[in-house]
Amino acid sequence: MHNNYFDFERLDVYRLAVTVNRAVATTHWPVGRSHLEDQAIRAADSMVLNIAEGAERGRGTKAAKSHRAAFGFRIAKGSAGEVFATLDILDLDTDSRGKLQRIGSMLSRLSR
Repeated sequence: MHNNYFDFERLDVYRLAVTVNRAVATTHWPVGRSHLEDQAIRAADSMVLNIAEGAERGRGTKAAKSHRAAFGFRIAKGSAGEVFATLDILDLDTDSRGKLQRIGSMLSRLSR
């Protein structure tokens, strides 16, 4: 049995982001595009980490909780967009691009 010690472990968006992160890290990148590989991997890492941070920032008053969490989720959405754009530029991994669109949608709702 897996215990959820952190709030973000229960979020579908977190688990989906981890799946995309792992796919990006193992993608076969074209020769000569290492700068895009580096950018996509860093953005995928940032996406996951900011989802976790946004979920864990929910401490304090309801207004403060909402503001702090929304900020983390907005940063994560920006990172998801970077990963999507990188994969789109190179026409790579359509499965991850679809998942990133879902992640963006979920993060839009969470950041309201």
